[in-house]
Amino acid sequence: MTGPIEKRLADLGIVLPSPAAPAANYMPYVVSGLHLYISGQLPSDAAGALLKGRCGETLSVEEGQKAARLCAINLLAQAKAATGDLGRIARLVKLTGFVNSTPDFTDQPKVINGASDLMVEALGDKGRHARSAVGVAALPLGVAVEIEAIFELA
Repeated sequence: MTGPIEKRLADLGIVLPSPAAPAANYMPYVVSGLHLYISGQLPSDAAGALLKGRCGETLSVEEGQKAARLCAINLLAQAKAATGDLGRIARLVKLTGFVNSTPDFTDQPKVINGASDLMVEALGDKGRHARSAVGVAALPLGVAVEIEAIFELA
């Protein structure tokens, strides 16, 4: 059975990929009580290709937003793996976004909007969240964005 979140994703043309396996000694997610903590997700597309680059140098804000959107899709894939049913999500509590950017780039919040907007599109009001958007000098594998999430479960 498909719930309302899966229907919204389908209406957006989004098919959740298989969740990425951890690349080191950590868990992709942890459930503690009614909270689901998802480790930082990278911007990989359905084929597994990573969106790499640095905002303010090789990537525009719009390209950064595309990377953030991919991260959000991968966060939802991990949430589905953790819960078995996205209907268990009571709300998205917080996103923390890291943007690979030059020292003079100051549009990190605009970049992370790519993820925030998708979460609201997919989850409705349950997708409204607290957030941090931070510029960093480098990210793993040279990716443009990495985003982690905290969800509350029903």
